[in-house]
Amino acid sequence: MDSKRMFELVQGLASAKSRQNVPAAMQFLHPDMVLENPAFGSTAKGHAENEQALNRFFMSFPDYQVELQGSASNAETLICWGKVRMTMTGNRFGVMPNGKRTEMPVFIHFTFKDDLIASERFFFDLSTLCAQSGVSTDSVRQKLFGSAGVLIPAAH
Repeated sequence: MDSKRMFELVQGLASAKSRQNVPAAMQFLHPDMVLENPAFGSTAKGHAENEQALNRFFMSFPDYQVELQGSASNAETLICWGKVRMTMTGNRFGVMPNGKRTEMPVFIHFTFKDDLIASERFFFDLSTLCAQSGVSTDSVRQKLFGSAGVLIPAAH
């Protein structure tokens, strides 16, 4: 697939997600789509899990908006970078956020199959999201990853 087509697909997905339009977003995804979000420790595989993951994500971040500012590609992958803006709401992460809209850098790795997006790895800094949302990163990591997610300082 050429880089122009890859970017068209990704821009279409970004636009649908920025409108929180899950049915429109799903049209860009391969049936075997794998969505990974390392900051949240989550992976969704296939249409049903991806639809559920997007709906859940938009419940927590109802004003999500991504702005792609650049990209690089080869014959199989597209890497994009830009900014994400979103407001953490509710208590999904075991904390009560301040309701302020966050803005942070984002890096996204895509692969493609059958003229659709086959995988997306969505990278952002959880600590930045938490700091701007007025919540404890340790508390959010505890909720997401259990005791393995909280770093314990070494004794001196």
